[in-house]
Amino acid sequence: MATQHPDNANVPGWVKGRGSIEGDDEVYEAYLAYSSYGVEEVMWDAEGKDVDTHVVRKLLTMYPEYFKDNVLGKHIYLTYRLPNPFIEGVDRKVFAETLESVPINHDVGERFYGEAVTVPVFETILPFTTNAEQLIALARYYEKAVVNKEGMQLTENLKVRDLIGETKPKWIEVIPLIEDMDSLLNIKLIIERYIDAVKVPYLRVFIARSDPAMNYGMVTSVLLAKNALSELKKTEEERHIPIYPIIGVGSLPFRGHLSPSNVENVFNEYRGIWTYTVQSAFRYDYGLEEARSAIRFLNISKPYEKEELSADEQKIFRKIIETYTRSYQNIIEGLAPLINGISGFVPRRRARKLHIGLFGYSRSTGKITLPRAITFVSALYSLGLPPEIFGTSSLGKLNEEEWNTLISSYRYLDLDLKAAVNYFSEENLRILKEKMLVDESIIQQIKNDISFIESYFSFKKASERYDVLKHRLLSTLTLVAFIEKNDEEVIKNISEMAILRKSLG
Repeated sequence: MATQHPDNANVPGWVKGRGSIEGDDEVYEAYLAYSSYGVEEVMWDAEGKDVDTHVVRKLLTMYPEYFKDNVLGKHIYLTYRLPNPFIEGVDRKVFAETLESVPINHDVGERFYGEAVTVPVFETILPFTTNAEQLIALARYYEKAVVNKEGMQLTENLKVRDLIGETKPKWIEVIPLIEDMDSLLNIKLIIERYIDAVKVPYLRVFIARSDPAMNYGMVTSVLLAKNALSELKKTEEERHIPIYPIIGVGSLPFRGHLSPSNVENVFNEYRGIWTYTVQSAFRYDYGLEEARSAIRFLNISKPYEKEELSADEQKIFRKIIETYTRSYQNIIEGLAPLINGISGFVPRRRARKLHIGLFGYSRSTGKITLPRAITFVSALYSLGLPPEIFGTSSLGKLNEEEWNTLISSYRYLDLDLKAAVNYFSEENLRILKEKMLVDESIIQQIKNDISFIESYFSFKKASERYDVLKHRLLSTLTLVAFIEKNDEEVIKNISEMAILRKSLG
């Protein structure tokens, strides 16, 4: 599934004269994702930005020959991500507007392909799903507010359908996107209540990987995803309904490590996944052939069976999550002013509405605000402080059984950490301490994390590849420029480092 996540370091050549992708660029981008990259599905994203609801009409009008041979809704797919009206109050009407466009897309598809050939858009993703009622409400809203109004009497002789024609499709499939810890841990209950209420023939469930990493740390986000897959396996078996999980993964280890060069490891890591997001960095920061080959691998590979965790394993997962998350969050709280300070210099690669994420936990000092996940990761990498390392020393408290459960469950933990540690700058830690920009206890905790990684995973030395050495040097120059308020240098270095690591964040 190609997505519009703006994590690309490079600006594609077809974006004329601007640094961000917007407007009809996104229509062309969707066509390119299908025709050049070989993706089978494109997410059309109305969450957090303005979106063109006439995308189907534009695709079929602008590229008729391609879409005659590749039927939208049958061979390839377009899936809306809606704003969640329960959370994003300002976008409630966008939620309604986007759903109203589904029948318009159907009519366009019917005229292009012929009657009953295809339904161009028949699934929608609901982000921030926290309970079954939200899913039920979305399905019922489409049925009652969009479809059933066609029978409304307007005059003695006319109904709505006489004015606008029959409304199709008659129902919409809902894909819950589950992002916070409580909901991921209770995914089985959420899904079962929705299945019981709506009686769906199948279900796709979207497991977030990026935002949980930002809120709870990389290790926690992986364990939450694996626990969710286990719970979905149980639901599938108990309710006799096929469930096809989706996972939202970016290119850097912190956000999932799905890059063209690491695609087979990720496929092996998250067993039971049917759909992977290939975000902007995956497509635009690697060569076309390399990206296309990796997408082809995902398309043709049969998913592994979902792995079911035992009750003891789930109990150990919860203990690891509790210990590690506390340590990770303490560091993030201490670094928050620095992260927010540098994040304003991170380039915007896609036109989005202003959106400040709320760091998902309460402390006695209150809640802290942070940028969105891509900007958050970019800021930390640019400071020479890759967030993958934060909290890892807490894993030293695990007993042998707990440690063995962790490393057997999170198969590529060592590779994810090794990839991240390359970009760590010890010099930057020294400068932060010397300039008293970060509390000394936070600096010591990060040092403990690095020491733990070096001793437990046996990589004593970071890579000395030219690109890695240059990245570490640039991160130090960036920190110094930031301290000295040399904004132009900060902006230039952040972009250059992103290109070196092949992802903005």
